[in-house]
Amino acid sequence: MCLYISVKEILKLKILIVNAFDIAGGAARAAYRLHRALVDTDVNSEMLVIGKFSDDYTVTPYEQNFGRIQNRLRNLQKRVFKPLKPYPNKSETLFSPAFLSFSKVVETINAINPDIVHLHWICQEMIRIEDLAAIEAPIVWSLHDMWAFTGGCHYDEECGRYKASCGQCKVLASIDENDLSKQVFERKLKTYAKLKSLTIVGLSHWLADCAAKSTLFKNNKIVVLPNPIDIDQFKPIDKTVARTILSLPQNKKLVLFGAMSATSDPRKGFLHLLEAINQLETDNIELVVFGSSKPKVEQKLKYPVHYLGQLQDNISLQLVYSACDVMVAPSLQENLSNTIMECLSCATPVVAFAIGGNGDLVTHKKNGYLAIPFDDLDLVNGIEWLLNYADYEGLCSSSQNKVIECFASSMVAQQYIELYKSICDCAQR
Repeated sequence: MCLYISVKEILKLKILIVNAFDIAGGAARAAYRLHRALVDTDVNSEMLVIGKFSDDYTVTPYEQNFGRIQNRLRNLQKRVFKPLKPYPNKSETLFSPAFLSFSKVVETINAINPDIVHLHWICQEMIRIEDLAAIEAPIVWSLHDMWAFTGGCHYDEECGRYKASCGQCKVLASIDENDLSKQVFERKLKTYAKLKSLTIVGLSHWLADCAAKSTLFKNNKIVVLPNPIDIDQFKPIDKTVARTILSLPQNKKLVLFGAMSATSDPRKGFLHLLEAINQLETDNIELVVFGSSKPKVEQKLKYPVHYLGQLQDNISLQLVYSACDVMVAPSLQENLSNTIMECLSCATPVVAFAIGGNGDLVTHKKNGYLAIPFDDLDLVNGIEWLLNYADYEGLCSSSQNKVIECFASSMVAQQYIELYKSICDCAQR
């Protein structure tokens, strides 16, 4: 029997957002923003994490001694399981076998007794793959990367083997058909078949399309819903004021590059940025980098570089986005970038490769520039086009308006409420 649940009634339902952390990392910040958007819309939302870094009382830490327990799990995995030891040539892309877990997380989920469990990024030994089958409530799973439908890699480096059954993993540098990725894939296949109700959320059209083509999720309901952003927290600050606070030059064009592990994660494309910057023909450019401190040995650049290190709070991020004239996001694979969304919301246009979910955020020559994938010369063209465009102020307005129209917290929260409602409408109670 299908039960009709009104919007008023769904506000009484209990939604549990599950993520490894609350505000540490891109996926965590996105999940937390959704949680807060639901709370602000009077939805009964709670967030469960294994590592809590905020002081928000609506976020429940599974275990206060998170660091100590996680270290024990990691040491146990290194000593006993050593799943990655046979792959000494593995790439730097994150690979999570999910053999171990904080053993009672699922018991905690069921004890909370939510109407819907909304999974986000659940690695870092949070939940073992097999334990997912013990979750009693309907599951919604937002994909922040590709891990949920691959054999363990978080991005497949354009391998595409998740469309079949993995094995011969590019990330593991493996030629073995029955390697670790195949084993993890088979574990997921068996576990997912036991899930009573699973709805997949692709945060970008690209990732939703990848999920739809995967063996693991091709038969599931897949919807496209974005991350929300608080447009009152991310809005333009006067450029002169922002530069003064950050001690950045007032008389230069500032090009921004930033991400978690900005210069050390190959997927973020820092080498493409270096190639592009060195091909610019102007004396009026300086580079601003956040997400990385000044390295011991700096890359050779013909322009000065300002390293701002890790920026954790929204005010610092708002300042740096507002201070710069353009941001370059040369990632090789990307879902729905928090950094691009935040930058656009602060009215600063973005140059990015036309890959992944970047097209959901950047409209070519409207609020930024989508360069030919991995073409450094076109990246140069994009930077120069934005910096020299006659109606630069119009680009800035379009950047902010794109976010207001498509990603504002209140609007996105309503879209998720409708999704929860559609799941609960036909649920047996």
